[in-house]
Amino acid sequence: MNIREIEQKLSGHEPELMGVRGHYAVLVPLVEKEGSVHVLLEVRSDTLGRQPGEVCFPGGKMEPGEGVTQCAFRETWEELGIPPSAIRPIARLDLLHHQNGNLMFPLLAQLDPDCLTSLRPNLDEVKEAFLVPLDFLRENSPQVYTYALQPDVGEDFPYERIGFPNGYAWAPGKVEVPIWNYKNHAIWGMTARILLWLLSWLRD
Repeated sequence: MNIREIEQKLSGHEPELMGVRGHYAVLVPLVEKEGSVHVLLEVRSDTLGRQPGEVCFPGGKMEPGEGVTQCAFRETWEELGIPPSAIRPIARLDLLHHQNGNLMFPLLAQLDPDCLTSLRPNLDEVKEAFLVPLDFLRENSPQVYTYALQPDVGEDFPYERIGFPNGYAWAPGKVEVPIWNYKNHAIWGMTARILLWLLSWLRD
């Protein structure tokens, strides 16, 4: 293989984070109701095998050839019965990379308030949907907890081969976990991180 062949292999490549295993899109839905802005959230069904009962945004894994907006709209329709015609995209928010290798693309959007009267949650996936006032989130800072990501290196790692026979000072990491409590709902994890990013952007 020569340099020209290498160049051809990489022609048109769009860079992204290394090691990404899956691409996900979520809709961050805003709706004006009674003169104030609310965020529409949903609670995952208790029967789901992954993250049952958690508060989240509508969204899911991107299908082959699907863009962020297409995925977010499709998932919102499948989960809540809100048609694309009732959604107006506002902006793409910063991406989130989960330590499991998944990359999440949040899409901020405005909903037609009339769609709230005809919500049709898919009970196989969604236990309920609810609104939280944006002002509540702005006026009440979440509690933020952290947990460490500690390297767990096997005893068979060949330190001698990399020039560190006495071991290596692997760099640990940490994850921040913000939590809001709104009525009987805990808004936390990646959902809360997206909201916290949005609020910090709105303050600037």
